[in-house]
Amino acid sequence: MSPLLANIYMNRFLKHWRTSGRGEAFRAHVVNYADDFVILSRGCAAEALAWTKAVMTKLGLTLNEAKTSVKDARQEGFDFLGYTLGPQRYRKDGHWYLGACPSKRSVQRIKTKIGSMLRPHNKGAWPEVRARLDRLLVGWSAYFGYGTRLQAYRAVDNHVYDRVRCFLVRRHKVQGRGTRRFAREEVYGDLGVLLLKRMHIGSPP
Repeated sequence: MSPLLANIYMNRFLKHWRTSGRGEAFRAHVVNYADDFVILSRGCAAEALAWTKAVMTKLGLTLNEAKTSVKDARQEGFDFLGYTLGPQRYRKDGHWYLGACPSKRSVQRIKTKIGSMLRPHNKGAWPEVRARLDRLLVGWSAYFGYGTRLQAYRAVDNHVYDRVRCFLVRRHKVQGRGTRRFAREEVYGDLGVLLLKRMHIGSPP
């Protein structure tokens, strides 16, 4: 189904939701982007799901069963639009709170893009490669700039350093792993690679 057609059907669903008073009946809100949506309900999630399936059937549509489930957001996390939402653990004292963080799949996707950009066949000049890499990181962090993100940023930073170091070791034909010539401080310093952690917590004094 084309994105335009999917949006048309989604708008019909949302209109029927509003006109039939489902928000009040199910004590719920619908949050959607294009044809992806989640229904946030206080105690009527099963009823909301049954109603949604029936309406989708009338529209000639079916829900993606692999992506459709009922979750207790106080106890279970769920993924939506690249984020994992639900219980989060505060690392300093271990207490739990409800929040959001970049999903594992989103972190893996940016790692894959970084790896593709820094493959051996990339013969571009380092300033050009670095500029493209930094633009990718800026765009990713701009989207994932909400919620608990330090752990995800650290994972991406570590992957970036590993891939950049290997890229430069191959290019300069350096013996060994290159951790002395291309130390972390060098990659995130004079070589100009963006450090996401620094964007999150600021530069050291």
